[in-house]
Amino acid sequence: MQDNEKKPALRFKGFTDPWEQRKLDEAFDFTVPNNTLSRAELNQESGSVRNVHYGDVLIKYGSVLDAQNDELPFITGRSKDDFKGALLQNGDIIIADTAEDETTGKVCEIVNIQDKDVVAGLHTMVCRPKNKTAEGYFGYYMNSSSYHHQLLPLMQGIKVLSLSKTNVQKTTVKYPKDKAEQQKIADCLRRIDTLITLHQRKYEKLVNIKKSMLDKMFPKNGASVPEIRFKGFTDPWEQRKLGDISEIKTGPFGSTLHADDYVSDGIPIITTEHFKTGSLPIDKCGLPQVSENDFSRLSAYILNAGDIVFSRVGSVDINALITPFQSTWLFSGRVLRVRPQNKNSSQFLHTLLETEDVKNDIRTRAVGQTMPSINTEILKTTPLRLPESTLEQEQLGKYFLNLDTLITLHQRKLEKLQNIKKSCLEKMFV
Repeated sequence: MQDNEKKPALRFKGFTDPWEQRKLDEAFDFTVPNNTLSRAELNQESGSVRNVHYGDVLIKYGSVLDAQNDELPFITGRSKDDFKGALLQNGDIIIADTAEDETTGKVCEIVNIQDKDVVAGLHTMVCRPKNKTAEGYFGYYMNSSSYHHQLLPLMQGIKVLSLSKTNVQKTTVKYPKDKAEQQKIADCLRRIDTLITLHQRKYEKLVNIKKSMLDKMFPKNGASVPEIRFKGFTDPWEQRKLGDISEIKTGPFGSTLHADDYVSDGIPIITTEHFKTGSLPIDKCGLPQVSENDFSRLSAYILNAGDIVFSRVGSVDINALITPFQSTWLFSGRVLRVRPQNKNSSQFLHTLLETEDVKNDIRTRAVGQTMPSINTEILKTTPLRLPESTLEQEQLGKYFLNLDTLITLHQRKLEKLQNIKKSCLEKMFV
């Protein structure tokens, strides 16, 4: 390895020495055994020994497993005397050696064990550092692409991918000689993880609040009024059909629009792929686009702010609200456009169409065995309950718009932090 290959692209100020490189079996001891206990032999309530299950390494735990603060299941009916020589120590690396995809080889470094007795479980292998390193360094390094790419050609299997201890021992690890540099790297990544966890929890809390309020602020089970209502409104909600309060239109079919009509820079077209999660793109990057001439020809399919779009096939119960960002864009033949009429609030109607009662109704009436499909007639006959007062509609719409804004804010912060972490994992290791 050349000297310039022994230094990372991104480095903390004051560190210039080339990094060390060692075979994994030179840097780690592999003699700590795991166990083969299934989930059925574990519990969440009580016991004297805790177990690190490979499924939790793959999905639940991060690069660093804090034994005091992360949830570790107990082993039922066993004591530490049953696991002599297998108890984990701070700094041990636990590798999940089996998974259904290339997450095989995901690791976590266990720290903060204190007085707990912890062992490694089914489909794991334990690597114990021969020399003390900075807490968390190897947990992050061995989950980075710098290390993980070595494992990819060593994975065996078709439906399930596995790694053998013999093959893993052939890999190499790289690390700075100075433990202070190791610690700075680990501390930086742990701070990012802490922020990711914070925004993930806020995001999940807001999503749960929205789900609860959708259930309580709209009538259900045939009721004519919701459980929770804004002050001053007492009239029963009226029963209508979606076609009574909106104009519903299908996008351009057949010879009207072809893929060879697309241009590299023009007016964007929204297709079903662009709102599978209920959110729409806010720029035209990556979207199909047509020329000004084709835009004029397709003027019947122009979107306005306040329109609501549905997918004709697939996720037929998900709708998205057109904002000023997408206003004057077009919609494709696989999209249904709902345009509210008679002063009905678009934001309110968009939210009403997100309620489980309405979504279940649309799913139930969709046609097609392999792929659900809806049309204008199915949407037109969708039964709704809504307040006659436009003011009540507007207040409900504003409430859920504020919730959606907060959800989107934390979702974007979360995505930004995840991208920062990904970039750091690529650039901070050799």
